[in-house]
Amino acid sequence: MSTQREPLYRGIIWTAGAILATFLVAIPARAQSNSGDYLFFVGSGFLCQPNDSSACPAVTKSAGDSTYEVSGAGTFNTKAKSVTAAGTFMHKSPNGSTLETGIWIANELVSFDSYGVAPGALRQQGVALGSQPFGPKRLPISSAPMPTGGLAVFRIRLLAMQGASKTAVLQVNCALGDVPRERSVEGIRLSLEKNGTEFSEEVSGRVMFLSMRPEVSTPIRTPTQEAAPDSAEPPSN
Repeated sequence: MSTQREPLYRGIIWTAGAILATFLVAIPARAQSNSGDYLFFVGSGFLCQPNDSSACPAVTKSAGDSTYEVSGAGTFNTKAKSVTAAGTFMHKSPNGSTLETGIWIANELVSFDSYGVAPGALRQQGVALGSQPFGPKRLPISSAPMPTGGLAVFRIRLLAMQGASKTAVLQVNCALGDVPRERSVEGIRLSLEKNGTEFSEEVSGRVMFLSMRPEVSTPIRTPTQEAAPDSAEPPSN
């Protein structure tokens, strides 16, 4: 990397890192939103393990063996068809040399097909709801994020350090829940819209959706409250 490009590269990575940190810190607040809301992670956050380089970033490969490495996070709403998401990407040649790098931003939620919830998925990874990076306190069980499998399709914009930006379709497949046989491989796929190049082989990387369960609004009555009459008779003189 040239000396002239290094400050720009650092700026791009810092910006993307700040965006990801915003999503990570915001999880407890978003956990009290509507049930149509989802958080998602692509080769980032708690999915990354120090001794497992295959978890992050998520990697997809084309028929010509070039690859895209993608990391990111975001939120989307299936009812409003809205999405807020961003991350970093790196495009590499078949021999492993870097062709371009930059950040990506989601423009549109095209579709989401849920496979259902998988309550034990986080415990299997040794992640406790409410612990870092979810926040200093445990979330109430009624509002805790619920791991969910599914296939999300986003339209994204790739903003490279040099050259024109590109639009692409990013598929994120989380193989949890009742997974269809043809979608049993977890990972990502990428399709560049201008030239139609397909990166259709999931090489590695962890992805996950977290469904936001609505907070229970019904008040819980104590035994003393349940025993008390709903209306009290006025005291007799």
